[in-house]
Amino acid sequence: MKNLLVEKCSGENIKIKVGNVVIGGDKPVVISGPCSVENYDTMIEIAKQLKKIGVDILRGGAFKPRTSPYDFQGLGFEGLEILSKVGKEVDMPVVSEIMDTKDIEKSLEYLDIIQVGSRNMYNYSLLKELGKVKVPIVLKRGMSATISEWLYAAEYIMSCGNENVILCERGIRTFEKYTRNTLDLNAVAVIKQKYRLPIIVDPSHGTGLRELVPIMSISSITAGCDGLIIESHVYPDNAVSDARQTVSIKTVESIIENIKTYIKYLK
Repeated sequence: MKNLLVEKCSGENIKIKVGNVVIGGDKPVVISGPCSVENYDTMIEIAKQLKKIGVDILRGGAFKPRTSPYDFQGLGFEGLEILSKVGKEVDMPVVSEIMDTKDIEKSLEYLDIIQVGSRNMYNYSLLKELGKVKVPIVLKRGMSATISEWLYAAEYIMSCGNENVILCERGIRTFEKYTRNTLDLNAVAVIKQKYRLPIIVDPSHGTGLRELVPIMSISSITAGCDGLIIESHVYPDNAVSDARQTVSIKTVESIIENIKTYIKYLK
């Protein structure tokens, strides 16, 4: 790659502050919540429990790009309103995906972080428009994207003025079919060594199997990532979206304790 904004030679590592949370700082952050915002009552119950166990940022999908047009597509702006309200009530920053340039301005009323999903990594019109705002952007790796393509997608945002980009490794498509995707932890090592953007890992989409999420979470941390984004629910089996990869609040708590143990060991 040419000498670009993402490379370490162009400046110090970028640290992104959202409220009292620093992404790319001294300790890994944990982002968690349901795949989809279902209703206020469920969302507030999830959020209160996540807050209690030390989760830093609350996630919840409102616009859901689904392979089948007949699957649940999310609540749209109603979902963002619920997520925002709940986030304020429990004092947690919130993150959710948007898919269309026309929705950016309105979404800023509700979100502390905007997520660009895997399917939209190549949506250059969206990336350019997100470069004109200052809110942090979680940029998920395209499901078949090379590291270079992913970094150039980040460049689209950064070259338009917004350097608050958080890369998210969420697994890529390979010939392996046992897991939903193949979680590429090589990418974490590459980003940390050569590039200045923070990187988080999504072990939920990276595996598609809730029993693999805990071990791949700690594996991601040991690979050097700056945080995790994990799908969780108070009733995982009843989650409207992606129930098979959604973990319980207790599992998230166990992951957080394992992270603390690992950090203590390093010291």
